Amino acid sequence: MERFSNSLRSSVNHQDWYVALSTALTLPDVCGRLIDPAQGSSKRYAAWFDQWAAPSYSIRLPAVGLHCFLNGSDCYALRCSYLHEGGADITQQRARKALDDFHFIVPPVNGNSIHCNKINNTLQLQVDLFCLDIADAVDRWAVSVKDNQEIQNRMRSLLTVHNRVTGVGY
Repeated sequence: MERFSNSLRSSVNHQDWYVALSTALTLPDVCGRLIDPAQGSSKRYAAWFDQWAAPSYSIRLPAVGLHCFLNGSDCYALRCSYLHEGGADITQQRARKALDDFHFIVPPVNGNSIHCNKINNTLQLQVDLFCLDIADAVDRWAVSVKDNQEIQNRMRSLLTVHNRVTGVGY
């Protein structure tokens, strides 16, 4: 999985936001399928995201308690809208639960952060931070399953880009 999370980080470093978003929105599905290939995409995606990424999007508020800015169902709705249609309109997605829209923001040049701002039912996410959160979640998950032989066997079937000269995969 490291080749995928490293590729995602490389896209962020090169400010290739659309490629980074495509990868970030795909990886929870890949990880979820490695855990349970028989489960449907929306359920495995949401379950993986809720366990491994949603904690980065949750905050304990004094009067409210735990508030989650982004859950697995809403992220899956974004994944479907973006990867299938190139859009961010999730209002037609059955999987969504709390959000109506997403706005991704490029990192401000002044070093500030515009991340996890919710205005009505639109969530503003800083694109680099979102993508890096997903890469970190994938890495944490991969460490947690390193001794799970079934998952490791399925992981070996993932796509590898090979070097034509050496035959070694990236």
